[in-house]
Amino acid sequence: MEAMLRPHDLGATQWYVLYHLAKDGPKMQRDLVRALQIERATLSAIVGVLVRKGLVEQVSDHADQRQKRIRMTAAGAKLWSELPDLSVIHGIAFDGIDDAAISTAIEVLQTATERLEAITERNGT
Repeated sequence: MEAMLRPHDLGATQWYVLYHLAKDGPKMQRDLVRALQIERATLSAIVGVLVRKGLVEQVSDHADQRQKRIRMTAAGAKLWSELPDLSVIHGIAFDGIDDAAISTAIEVLQTATERLEAITERNGT
């Protein structure tokens, strides 16, 4: 993924932000934190880079001026349309693996992640 995005000066997490904006339209920054399952500070830094590149913009939410809504700019939409199809990665990684096995792996990883996050929240870290 990194090798396919490098010529476009994008990292994987930057691509994921653009992916969500291209797929769902403008999103609240807090919703992107949840969707990407990354720390708020990490997303702020990534969004800052994308803003400096002119690919996204942050606007205050009309309902709550303290909240930021992220939306793709025209330059971001143009770049998105030029990016390679990364579905080939999925094909390479999962070709020949039974769908039921993939579903089980996803379920196990989600459960493990939820348990670890719950312990982290309880411990205040």
